[in-house]
Amino acid sequence: MAIRRAHARHILVRSKGEAAQLRERIEKARKPLKEFQKMARKHSECPSGSKGGDLGWFQERQMAREFSQAVWGQDLNAIGPFVKTGFGYHLIWVHERDD
Repeated sequence: MAIRRAHARHILVRSKGEAAQLRERIEKARKPLKEFQKMARKHSECPSGSKGGDLGWFQERQMAREFSQAVWGQDLNAIGPFVKTGFGYHLIWVHERDD
């Protein structure tokens, strides 16, 4: 069985309310990906925030189970619903996947 990989960005915040507000703002933007990157730089608590939330390519089992399920369950090139893990709340943008 081949190991699945994905290239994604994320924004990590502490509260459900903040995640919901950021998601709404990104969805309403004329250029959602640009807004996602901007919001990652401004709000993300993950070091990847300085890179617009870019996590690069990663393997499915490298991430928390809930995060991985979201990455492989959501549409490409769009913001998915926020996901809660032990680290906080994540907004995820998936660029590519090897399925």
